[in-house]
Amino acid sequence: MNVMNLLADSGFVMIPLFLFSVIMWTIVFERIWYLRKFKSAYFNFDLKAQELLAKNNKLSELKGYCSSAPEILNAPYKVLLDSQEKKFPDLEERLERRLQEVHLNLKQYLWVLASIASTAPFVGLFGTVVGIIRSFEDISKSGKGGFSVVAAGLSEALIATAAGIIVAVIAVLFFNFFLNWVNSLSFDFRNRFTDFAAYFKKD
Repeated sequence: MNVMNLLADSGFVMIPLFLFSVIMWTIVFERIWYLRKFKSAYFNFDLKAQELLAKNNKLSELKGYCSSAPEILNAPYKVLLDSQEKKFPDLEERLERRLQEVHLNLKQYLWVLASIASTAPFVGLFGTVVGIIRSFEDISKSGKGGFSVVAAGLSEALIATAAGIIVAVIAVLFFNFFLNWVNSLSFDFRNRFTDFAAYFKKD
């Protein structure tokens, strides 16, 4: 039995599971691309910012460079540099909010993976119930039992259950993988920014 036959035998419950799968893999590939891009961008950004700071300590050049970077990267740096002129009384709170925004941006869409992981098994279970009901309907229509009568309903039930579990397991694995990756990136970004900010606290 090929994949198309399996899908055909699994009933309408496979439609939401198929949609879950498409959404899940879309998020997986998008997050891999985005997080790799972010890691490369902030590493190069911080390296250049540290270089400019060490060479000439010109805030105007640093501000110009920060302005050219993506907002998700430059937001905490801009607050820090602006504070050298405006003397924000709540500087620590401003910086913490910007760093939290970076972390939340990296976690974007992960809640969808968590939702799929928790929902897919129940969708599969619903498919199981539908398949069993179909089996009983087949028995009532034929007036007799036997495996040949209930085979279609049981096949639908088992395929839906297996599909729901598979989608959920994959979603959980990727959710944990990305959560660990995001926490690592966020921690490294915060540490690099803290090292950069420490320069302005020397005076």
